[in-house]
Amino acid sequence: MKRIILGLLAITVLYSCSSKPQTAAAPPAPSLPVATIVTGTDTTYQEYPASIEGAVNVEIRPQVSGALDKVFVDEGAFVKAGEPIFKINDLPYRAALNNAVANQHAMEAAVANAQLEIDKLTPLVQNKVVSDYQLKTAKAAYDVAKANVGQAKANVSTAQINLGYTLIKAPVSGYIGRLIKKQGSLVAPTDVNALTLLSDVHNVHVYFSLGEKDFVTFKEQYPGTTLNDKLKNLPPVTLLLADETEFGNHGSIDMIDGQFDKTTGAITLRASFPNAQGLLRSGNTGKVKLSLVHKDALIVPESATVDMQDKVFVFALADSNKVKKQAITIVGKTGDNYLVKDGVKPGDQIVLSGVDKLQEGMVIQPQKSSDKTALVVKK
Repeated sequence: MKRIILGLLAITVLYSCSSKPQTAAAPPAPSLPVATIVTGTDTTYQEYPASIEGAVNVEIRPQVSGALDKVFVDEGAFVKAGEPIFKINDLPYRAALNNAVANQHAMEAAVANAQLEIDKLTPLVQNKVVSDYQLKTAKAAYDVAKANVGQAKANVSTAQINLGYTLIKAPVSGYIGRLIKKQGSLVAPTDVNALTLLSDVHNVHVYFSLGEKDFVTFKEQYPGTTLNDKLKNLPPVTLLLADETEFGNHGSIDMIDGQFDKTTGAITLRASFPNAQGLLRSGNTGKVKLSLVHKDALIVPESATVDMQDKVFVFALADSNKVKKQAITIVGKTGDNYLVKDGVKPGDQIVLSGVDKLQEGMVIQPQKSSDKTALVVKK
């Protein structure tokens, strides 16, 4: 009987032990790399759409009316200052000049006649043969004749100028644009369209605009009390062409507009680039690439961040190897790194990877190999 009772007790004990719930072992804390935040100086680049114009763009317009007799150049040709471009029929203007010269000679003859009349009357007045009224009248006629000569000479000069306008020469060296009017066309100063556009592209001006916020940041980057002082301290700028390749020559910003555009809220800047080979032409477009220097910037790898609700966060290592989610303020990007203004400070340790699986307060095992590794920055 005792054996039966002992057996039942053993079975009861075994049953009660097997019915107790088994507690699962907690998973180990994930091992993740961390790095220490440091400061450094780095450079970011901003690109702005730009339009390109020759240093000198001249509309070639006729200053007299007439038929276009000759066109000495072709579209796209390079001409030097003073070379003939167009010839307007000059026969009417030669005739006008001849008429003006003839009129001048007539006026000069009238002066001579008036002088003869004065010479004749002077002794007669002295001898009281005639009254001095006649002499005064003769002198007045002489003055009128001299004035007429002056007017005639002015008319000759005008006729000569108009005749000279029939030969249109290049005011500057540059490239010829489209030829709107062809040989035989009638041209006039009142024409809506110019005969052509002459562009001097030995140097080109590249115009781009900065918004008000970007302009304030731009001004704060460089030393100087005035904008002119700052312009002297600006680094060279790069021009990106339409195919995203860099133009071979660097330029310099040499002009800032006097006011913001009320419509766009932007201000225009001008950069000048040497273009000795003529690779750039007026009307080209591209992008100006500006460098912005960030001193004492905090460097955070992009891989160490996570985006949530239009904000960027990092996970900083807190006490007991717990992670804390912190929002950061980004001021620029260089390569695979963010330049941070606020949210972290030098000496903070942040998780470098695997942040998309972390949660606030989670415990991690910092990787020993990264404990003494600081973020790489450019000094």
